[in-house]
Amino acid sequence: MNIAIDGPAGAGKSTIAKKTAEALGSIYVDTGAMYRAMAMHMINEKVDISDQAAVERACVSADITIRHIDGAQHVFLNGGDVTPGLRAEEVGNAASTVSKYGAVRERLVELQRALAAEEDVVMDGRDIGTVVLPDADLKIFLTARPYVRALRRAKELCGGEVPPEEMVSGIEEEIRKRDEQDMTREISPLVRADDAVPVDSSDLSIEEVTEKILSLAAERRGD
Repeated sequence: MNIAIDGPAGAGKSTIAKKTAEALGSIYVDTGAMYRAMAMHMINEKVDISDQAAVERACVSADITIRHIDGAQHVFLNGGDVTPGLRAEEVGNAASTVSKYGAVRERLVELQRALAAEEDVVMDGRDIGTVVLPDADLKIFLTARPYVRALRRAKELCGGEVPPEEMVSGIEEEIRKRDEQDMTREISPLVRADDAVPVDSSDLSIEEVTEKILSLAAERRGD
């Protein structure tokens, strides 16, 4: 069973997707980690990431997949476990560059679909239900009001303490700009799939959202 969870930044997609996958015994597919692995591939192959043509040639030879070992996600690049190095600053910066290239996205979509064809997966992003897994068994479009998303982010930055209102307002403005960019970008814009179930997490806890998705998944399975 494949579940696609799309939505804007800060809606809680990754947290909800991980908890849903854990409850179902499925693989949580961290698409961001796959982009980092692609960036690592370019670094390993000494590809100039500013050279789009060179990156597009090199991305074809990258074989990236995700496995869960002892309950933890591990990312494999060309057969090797590269998980420990994915959070390096150099890798993150390179991922921001290579993710802009259409051929890289196409290659990763191919790899993500291959993984979903072999395993039960829960995948989150901004174009999973519309582009990556258009035939997913269950599609969720997870949203939350911009102010709520800003408040959550501000609390994280303040270590759980109540943040100053001006901080929340500044983050809210950034979130609104990010939403506009994501919805209007040329490649795979953020858009709700016609058959996606809308879920607004603004007034729900993480557990309540997860339970709602698990209930929907059970209905789709006929449980």
